[in-house]
Formats: sequence, C-alpha cells, structure tokens
Amino acid sequence: MGAQIEIGTDSEGRSTFVDVEELLATRLLVQGNSGSGKSHLLRRLLEQSAQIVQQVVIDPEGDFASLADRYDHVLIDGAAHSASEIAALAGRVRQHRVSVVLMLDELEVEQQIRCAALFLSALFDAPREHWYPALVVVDEAQMFAPAAAGELAEDARRLTLAAMTNLMCRGRKRGLAGIVATQRLAKLAKNVAAEASNFLMGRTFLDIDMQRAADLLGMDRRQAERIRDLQRGQFLGLGPAISRRPVAVQIGAVHTGAKNAAEGLAPLPVASGDELEALLHDDLAQQAAEPVHPAARPVARSVDIEQEISSRAGARFEDREPVRAEEETAAPPSNAGSPLGGANEDGVARIVHDLAAEEGATFQSSAALYREFALRCRQRGVPSAHIDMVRFRRSFAHASAGLGYLEAPLRE
Repeated sequence: MGAQIEIGTDSEGRSTFVDVEELLATRLLVQGNSGSGKSHLLRRLLEQSAQIVQQVVIDPEGDFASLADRYDHVLIDGAAHSASEIAALAGRVRQHRVSVVLMLDELEVEQQIRCAALFLSALFDAPREHWYPALVVVDEAQMFAPAAAGELAEDARRLTLAAMTNLMCRGRKRGLAGIVATQRLAKLAKNVAAEASNFLMGRTFLDIDMQRAADLLGMDRRQAERIRDLQRGQFLGLGPAISRRPVAVQIGAVHTGAKNAAEGLAPLPVASGDELEALLHDDLAQQAAEPVHPAARPVARSVDIEQEISSRAGARFEDREPVRAEEETAAPPSNAGSPLGGANEDGVARIVHDLAAEEGATFQSSAALYREFALRCRQRGVPSAHIDMVRFRRSFAHASAGLGYLEAPLRE
C-alpha cells in the first residue's frame, strides 16, 4: 500500500483507509441521493489528501470554496473569464501543480457545462512534461456526462461527454485521476461510470439506481436492500484502493464546510399577519416598474489568478527546510559553465547529476526525465522554472557523458 488517508470507520469502529497511489490509477465513483453525504465525503477525501497530491475540483454549486481558507486552494471563478483564459489557466494549473477549485455557481447550466468541458480538455491536452499526478473531482457528474441529451444542446453534450470520457478513460496516463460524484447512476453516462474501479455508494431509494449500485458492488438483489437502509454519511465502499470486499464506512469529520449551506430549522417571523402583508405589498408597483440591475460582481482578472497560481507554487520552495550540510558536502562541485546557468546552478546541477547517475536513466524518455527533474527540484526547494526542456536535455546529455563538470572550452 502507498500513501493512505483515513476517510472514516467501519461498522466495528476500525479505521477505513483509501490508498491515494492506487486511487490515482483506478479512479473513484461516488453515488448517493441528495442529502446522503456525498459532498461531505468528497470534502473528507480532499482535506485528508491536500498535502499529498494536487487537486482540481469542478464545483457547480460553490460548495468547496472554503478549501481556499485552510488548504490554500486557488479559486477560479468561471463567470469571470473568457474561454481562452479558462484554457490558459488550466495549462498553468498543470504546469505549476497548484490545487484549484473551478467555481461555476454564477453560470447558467449550459454555460457551466461548456466551461467545465473546456477546462477539463485543457488539463487533458497539457504538454507531456506537465503530466504530474492530480485528483480531478467532478461533483454533480450527471450534468457533465449525461446518459441522454435531454434539453442540453447537442454540441454542448458532445463537448462535455468527450472531456469526461477522456478524463476517465485516458486520463491515467496523463496523471489525471477522475473522482466523479452523482445523485443518479441511471443519469450518468455508462462509459464514464464503467471506468471507475473504486466505488462508494450512499443511500438511494429508486430501484433502478439501487440495482445498478448493487451490480457495481457485486451484491445480489436481497443484499441490495442495504443501500436503502444506509444513514446519512454512511457509504458502502469497494475497490482496490479501499477494500477487496464491500465495507460499510461512516465518513469522518471535516474541517471546512459549504459557505452557502443552511442546516436545521430557523425561527419563523414573529410579526403579525398585517405587518407581513405590508412587507410584501408596500410600494410593490413602484418596485416592479424599476428595471432590475443585478449587483455587479467583482471580476477577478486572468492575470491576477495566474499570479496567484505562480506565487502559491513559489511559496512551496520557501516552506522547505534548508539542505543539510552533509548533503552539501557530498554533492559534486559546481560548474560555472554549466548549460543550466542561473543563480541556482549548483542545486540544479546536483539534481541533474544524480538523475543521470541512476541505473537505466538513459533509457527513459526525455519527458519522463524532465518530470522527475522538476519533482526533485520542488522536493529540495530548488527553483527550476527557468529550465526548459531543451536546456535540460543538453545538461542531462553532458552529465550522462561525464562532461557536466568540465570547463566550457573542453565541453565544446
């Protein structure tokens, strides 16, 4: 098992874990009626894995904006950006490995679908050197991968279905692990649901959804009745990242919450009937005659979001502990004529030298080596944004040939 996170407890009070590394390779499907605790489950997964893996959340209701307060997710308002800006932001998200929440709550349904499809497609089409592992969480997935066209325009349906299919079918090789949550399995496209190998099934009452959930969990019709009896926040889990046998999981507590959630009952007005009638009808004709001008929302410029993404990525370097003295003494000497150049030449050159010295490194693709190089730079707190693929290839070739620490005239 790899990096594990605790999502809750089973029926006997024992902790239930999800293997994040296995989840990246096998994807996850979450199902449950409204009020079954799907958003709570997604929030628990996101909170527990926030320091382990990059996260991208497609949020049609604005439920996950509070992740920015505690876990430094960058909020991207889909209504504040053009199509080209959304695609550019998605590219930067993959490049800088910053966790983000794409908020779609201020858009109409069809605009939400088009915006999410564009963003997912741009994530999928990122350059090979940016194929870092990331969890892509899509809430209300039946909107973005509908089983039937319904009232949605056909071109929009094809666009979003292609994006969701690419995420679930081909995203693994690009580092993208889809986590899709839906209220209705019957409304979710089968080719999207079928790609998930892990399942967390919550309470549902409709026979068609209950039977599909039971089929995915390998349960017969009699056992399927358990799904109807599940409590809020309780799910049946199955899959290589969770359990080899169906297990009932009570999802644990979370540290953040939906900012627009209205829980429980509120006291009714204490005014008299006449006062309430006056509140409704006074100056009604005058108000109806006035044109309605919705309050303008503060628009976040694309450049501001991009700067925040870059600053969040850079902040990770400052949080790292300095390299220990014994590591520095064991490192190879620096070279003033290295093809990498820059003020951080020594640290970058050491990483390239170590990478070239590993057995079998010369048989790996340049893109895979470059990703490993960028990952090690982040782990050691060495800035490497100024090193592109061409400069990396040249330096790696010098290091592999033993020329990396010769004087520049000798290398020439």
